[in-house]
Amino acid sequence: MELLLDIPAEHARNIFGELDVHARLIEKELQVDLVQRNGSVVIRGEDPAPAKARALLRQLLAISVRGTPVTEQNVRYALSLLEEERQENLADLDKEVILQTVSGRPVRPKTLGQKTYVESIKNRMVTFGIGPAGTGKTYLAMAMAVRAFRANEVTRIILTRPAIEAGEKLGFLPGDLQSKIDPYLRPLYDALYEIMGPETFLKNSEKGLIEVAPLAYMRGRTLDNAFIILDEAQNTTPAQMKMFLTRIGFGTKVVVTGDRTQKDLPKGTESGLDVAAKVLAGIGEIGFIQLTAADVVRHPLVQKIVTAYEAYERKALSRAKKGKAIKAARRNDR
Repeated sequence: MELLLDIPAEHARNIFGELDVHARLIEKELQVDLVQRNGSVVIRGEDPAPAKARALLRQLLAISVRGTPVTEQNVRYALSLLEEERQENLADLDKEVILQTVSGRPVRPKTLGQKTYVESIKNRMVTFGIGPAGTGKTYLAMAMAVRAFRANEVTRIILTRPAIEAGEKLGFLPGDLQSKIDPYLRPLYDALYEIMGPETFLKNSEKGLIEVAPLAYMRGRTLDNAFIILDEAQNTTPAQMKMFLTRIGFGTKVVVTGDRTQKDLPKGTESGLDVAAKVLAGIGEIGFIQLTAADVVRHPLVQKIVTAYEAYERKALSRAKKGKAIKAARRNDR
């Protein structure tokens, strides 16, 4: 089967990538041949692969026409949508720019899951963003916080996370208390530096308009007109989560992010994130957005790692359930 698609020369390099890297990826994944010829591309392959490739190239062309560079992540995500037979228009993701970073780079949702997450942050007072590493949970929340701050929708930004050790004890770190805590908060600082620039961040931090602090520092406070982000929420206890959520004041927006697969709590301790998902699920003003491996926007290898771990954990859970069922059956036989 052979199909033809017109692609203007000024968009061909953007769509096919440097040294045709995107074209080779499409050919490999869809089992087609792409041949560029006089402002068009010939697509050859076994039915229905050429039709899928043409649909994908049309989406990439729509992104390019908007003036946006087409990335490998765009191509891989479009391929995943084809594989799942989802009809969503990838070009719709390019419509909204949350903000421009200090270097001029636009920050926008890159997947449909991220778009749903951003919409929930806009429209709800509290949003839980739950998903694996690399899905942009914290970074997009940061971008939305800075946008609200710049638009004077809030008067300050508060970023917090539990200071839970991942195999190393806090007391062994050098320096005073702040020096010991800073490594746990470093990812938040890094994101703010990239979005706002170090000088702007430090200026607002000195004025108390931006605060980065451990979760324990939130106790006893009521926070009005603030955008609050709780990061790494899977490492909170139920009591800590309740304490945090009851800090909410008037004019406040809250985003809670977490990855249920990366808990560092002591063995046997229930996660505050898991409890909150059960307790608060029926409250309309609170949104729970579940991001998946399809929303990973880091290196493609990260997506493969996440998917592999998810499959391994599903098998382990299935084996554990079977083991419990066998033990229960043996007890009943006695």
